Amino acid sequence: MAAELYHSVGKRKTSVARIWMKPGSGVITVNNKSFEDYFVMSSGRNVIKQPLEITDTVGKYDILINVKGGGISGQAGAVRHGITRALIQVNPEFRGPLKKASLVTRDSRIKERKKYGQPGARARFQYSKR
Repeated sequence: MAAELYHSVGKRKTSVARIWMKPGSGVITVNNKSFEDYFVMSSGRNVIKQPLEITDTVGKYDILINVKGGGISGQAGAVRHGITRALIQVNPEFRGPLKKASLVTRDSRIKERKKYGQPGARARFQYSKR
């Protein structure tokens, strides 16, 4: 019998992260690189570890991550969202603490598009009375 494999998708801004989680020794792989090599800054690593620390599952699951789009910060947020959704699949009781930490909701803020005839998304040409 094969070990259980959990799959989920996390998103933030324009980043999309596909997560595969299975019981294991806690190895995290991002785009075929080690977790530490891909997310060089400690802030990105801390963001990703949040759902695992809240549910006390650090080191219990091997996580394979495929992430694309956006920048490093958006990708870290997408990975966090995906791991959260996968953990809820593992144990639905994790939803309460994760929701309290506001990790379940997708951060849907994206860059507003530039409108035609205007210099920017919100910027307008300067008004001149005379």
